Amino acid sequence: MSASTASEDRPRKRRPYAPRVPLAQRRAQLLDAALAVIVSDGYDRVSIDAIAKRADVARSVVYGAFENLDALLSALLDRQQARAFARLLETFPGTADLRDPAAFVSETVRRMSAMLHEDPDTWRLILLPPGNMPTVVRDRIEADRERFRLRVEAWLSLVLADRSDPRLDPQVLAHALVACAEHFGRLALTEPGKFDPPRLIGQVQVILGALWPRTR
Repeated sequence: MSASTASEDRPRKRRPYAPRVPLAQRRAQLLDAALAVIVSDGYDRVSIDAIAKRADVARSVVYGAFENLDALLSALLDRQQARAFARLLETFPGTADLRDPAAFVSETVRRMSAMLHEDPDTWRLILLPPGNMPTVVRDRIEADRERFRLRVEAWLSLVLADRSDPRLDPQVLAHALVACAEHFGRLALTEPGKFDPPRLIGQVQVILGALWPRTR
């Protein structure tokens, strides 16, 4: 028997059959796979083949859920943007009582730390964007950053309205606080454990407590 005949007789290895699942569930699975490819390999390496391989399904399964790669990536961008901004807003405690800014910000730091721990891949793309990130993605991230900064500025304006020192500028302080939060967020992703949440919260309480003593 020739080598070619033996090769033809040998059964080909096939990709495991992908069980039929609801379309919404399949799309979520493929979006998760695409996100994993981008985080591990970068935007240049994302493709239908790479996504199918990461999800352990055939290419036809991907095309059954999304018309093409552009449609899949657009859906991923929409999902991650909505998810990230909604989660970010959840880090703000209720603003009913602003008499203790140090406690308010300390709770925000605690919630942000939990947010990074729960969904690190999403925040890696936002805080540690790869150099090959498409312009449309970068523009959306910048727009959401500005939306969040304006929320911080509005909170600071409420806090400072009850303070007697007119030298404090809510706009400048908002830029500083957001930049500081992003810096420590990057450290949490690249050097986990270097600044644990209790240590950061303790410092926030000391600094803001000195700046804004609690109103009685």
